[in-house]
Amino acid sequence: MTSDDDPFHDCELGPDAILGTRTFEDVLFTDDTETPVNVLTGETPAHSQATVEEAKEFAASIDTETPQIALPASVEAQVETASKPYTAAAFFHFKATGSLKRHRAYHAAYNSDTFSVEFEANYETGDLTISVDEEDRQSEFENV
Repeated sequence: MTSDDDPFHDCELGPDAILGTRTFEDVLFTDDTETPVNVLTGETPAHSQATVEEAKEFAASIDTETPQIALPASVEAQVETASKPYTAAAFFHFKATGSLKRHRAYHAAYNSDTFSVEFEANYETGDLTISVDEEDRQSEFENV
């Protein structure tokens, strides 16, 4: 297999590192996501008030071929930029998967015809589950 044929040729991790199902706990935006509070009034600023439905709609509205998830924005980012308490990112983003190495490996698998990649975003628990299976290569040769 040449490097052009290997979807993982630029990755530090191989497919064995991501095959199967893995759950990343408490990585998604939820109703319990931390928001800033004005110390003078005790109120959460209007820009930091949001629902899970708003966050999911925002993530779904991003115009890209890669499915997006809603991740929590840091309190610092919300204060400094007066932004919403969520942001959108590819479902395999390193903030969700915990490392840039895994991000690159999931991205390679997702863009490859050799692997089937599915995910489930549970915004009640904040958990993201990603499943990666190697496609049955036998079927490619059955009709030859």
